[in-house]
Amino acid sequence: MSPGAASGVWSLLAALLLLPLPAGCAQYGRIEPLVYEEQLLWVSEGAGEVSTYRIPLISFTPRGSLLAFAEARKMSEGDIGTKFIAVRRSTDKGATWSPTSFIVNDVYNLDGLNLGSVVVDEEAGTVILVYSLCFHLFQCSPSSTMMVESDDDGLSWSAPRNLSVQLGVKSFAPGPGFGIQKRYDPAKGRLVVCGHGTLEGNGVFCILSDDHGRNWYNGAALKSIPYNQQKRPLDFNPDESQPFEMRDGSIVINVRNQNNYHCRCRIVVRSLDGGETLPVEELFFDYVLVDPAVAAGALQKEGILYFTNPASTDKRVNLTLRWSLTNGTSWEGNPLQIWPGPSGYSCMTSLDSGTAEDRKYVYVAYEKGHRDYDETVSFVKIHLYGGR
Repeated sequence: MSPGAASGVWSLLAALLLLPLPAGCAQYGRIEPLVYEEQLLWVSEGAGEVSTYRIPLISFTPRGSLLAFAEARKMSEGDIGTKFIAVRRSTDKGATWSPTSFIVNDVYNLDGLNLGSVVVDEEAGTVILVYSLCFHLFQCSPSSTMMVESDDDGLSWSAPRNLSVQLGVKSFAPGPGFGIQKRYDPAKGRLVVCGHGTLEGNGVFCILSDDHGRNWYNGAALKSIPYNQQKRPLDFNPDESQPFEMRDGSIVINVRNQNNYHCRCRIVVRSLDGGETLPVEELFFDYVLVDPAVAAGALQKEGILYFTNPASTDKRVNLTLRWSLTNGTSWEGNPLQIWPGPSGYSCMTSLDSGTAEDRKYVYVAYEKGHRDYDETVSFVKIHLYGGR
């Protein structure tokens, strides 16, 4: 390296060191998360018309209530089969919860519905839930992308609306997790939901709305290789995905690496144009985020990235929270083990009210068990600063 280049690098490092810490670090000091509260939301015990609860989603509403969703699988634990969408609501940040309500029923469609992404539209004051119907094309056709909406804080929901008239009938499974409303340019206010296709036509696909969910259109696509062909081990096969927005307006998508291409870890890709494209130049593999091929939680809160998954290369065990102070280029070396045993899908949220109290917490819904990961859906409130 030339003297001039070295001088430039050190000048950049010096400038970075002078940047203010993220608000959470500045106010409370070192992040030392602990499990502050935990309770079970659903138990898969075959009671009533439900065999298994899976695929947890969690989000705050514009009014500050918590909504937790799950697939209530009627006949078995399998992905294919008839289901309800179950929801519980909390108005005290998870201390107490309403009884379970079933807001969607696919009746006896043999393929069934699949969750799904929850999208909070802060501008309109609504909550949107996007899910798929007949995704696997099992004794049904065509596949449909569906939507329900609440304008009263999750107390009631609209009749299901079929978005396939606008998007086409390609099989698209949103999330599972949350979609976003962009807070920054480009495309401030846009709703972005990302998901994946069928195993042959797999990849990351995003759908977009610029009018609060009235109209949707197809956005970015990151296709599997070989596309629309049967996959083999180690093929490039991006799958379930969780998008979140950075402060520079880019959208980062943390992706399940279905066939373990390149590593047993997460794929990360970034959109610079509001979810319209996903350039391969903006893709990398995060070797720290080891993963057994599962849906994971990811969240950006006050300049800090948080990530949850079963931290294992081959088993769905060891649900772990990690955090990054460097926009995901590195991760802190003292992750929090939330649950050492069987654990599966997870979803994360926080309340961005700006108050000192709400800065302290993130909230996680995840699949938890003692023998199998799909025995329960659990809710965890995590204090980011060691209870201080």
